[in-house]
Amino acid sequence: MTDLSIVYVNWNSLDYLRKSIASVYEHTHDISFEIVVVDNASPETGVESLKELFAGIKVIKSSENLGFARANNLGFKASTGKYVLLLNPDTLLIESSLDVMLKHIQLLPDSGIVGCKLLNSDRSVQLTSIQKFPNILNQVVDAEYMLLRWPRFPLWNIGPLFCNDVKLTKAEVISGACMLLSHEVFEKVGMFSEDYFMYAEDLDLNYKVRKAGFTNYYVGETAIIHHGGRSSSRQQVSQWATIMKYNAMLTYFRKTRGRSYELLYRASIGIVALCRLLLLAVAFPVGGRLFQKDSLHMASKKWRAVLAWAVGFSRIAANS
Repeated sequence: MTDLSIVYVNWNSLDYLRKSIASVYEHTHDISFEIVVVDNASPETGVESLKELFAGIKVIKSSENLGFARANNLGFKASTGKYVLLLNPDTLLIESSLDVMLKHIQLLPDSGIVGCKLLNSDRSVQLTSIQKFPNILNQVVDAEYMLLRWPRFPLWNIGPLFCNDVKLTKAEVISGACMLLSHEVFEKVGMFSEDYFMYAEDLDLNYKVRKAGFTNYYVGETAIIHHGGRSSSRQQVSQWATIMKYNAMLTYFRKTRGRSYELLYRASIGIVALCRLLLLAVAFPVGGRLFQKDSLHMASKKWRAVLAWAVGFSRIAANS
C-alpha cells in the first residue's frame, strides 16, 4: 500500500500547483506517495499537462465547481494511501516536511489531524497555522497586531508558533492548507462536510475529529510556505469572499453551537462593523496625514458590506 496520498484541489492555480508538486518530488524521499489533483472546472486550461511533467499523477476534471469540501472528498475517494495529505496548491515545500510529519503521525496512536508551521511568502510565520476553536469573543477581537503582541493569550494561544524548541504539541485546530491524517480517520468522521462551499470546512473537520476522540497535533520542527495565507488586512480581498467567510462561520456555529449562538454571532459582527465604520469616519479627515486614504476606502467598503450582511441586506447572505 502507498504510504501517502496527496490531494490537491485546483481552481485557476496551475502555476502555483506545478511548483508545489515539483517541491514535493524534490523534498520527499523516505516515503512512497501518490498525487491526486481535482480540477474544479477551472477557466484556465492546461491541468492535463501535469501528467506529462510528473509520472503517475492522477488528474480528475470536474465539469462544475464543486467547492473545496466536495472536491477534496472526490480526490480522497480516488486515493489509495494509508495516510492522506490535503494540501493547497499555493503551498511550497522547502525541506522534507512530509517525511517528518509522517514519522510523527505513525508514532501517535491517538492522532487525528497533524499539521506543521506555515510561512507567508516573505517567510514570516502564518498566524493561522494553529488556532483555538472559534467562538464569538475570539472572532470579534481577531486582529493581527494583538495576536503578535500576545501570542500566548488563552483566547487564541498561538505561542507554539514562536517557540523554536516545540517539536510536537497538541492543537485544537490545524489549518486547512496542510492537513495530514490517516485514511481510516478521515473516512470514519465522514470526510469534509459538504455543507460548506468554501471556508470553515477545515474548522468543521477539526471539530469532528476531536469529537470522535482523536487528538490534533502541531509539528513545530518543520515548515512549508503557504503563499495565500497573508491576512486579509494586507490583501485586496473581494467583498464576495469576505461575505462567504462570514456565511461559512454562521454554518459552523449553527452546526456546533445551535441556532441561538448563530444569531448572536451575526449580531456581534454587526456591532463590530458599526464600530469600525464610526472609527473610520473619524479617521477620514486626517487620513492624508496619518493613514493611506486608499486603505481607509478599502476598509470602509469592507465594513459597509459586513454591516449590510449582518442586518440581512446582503444579496449573498440572502442566498446562503
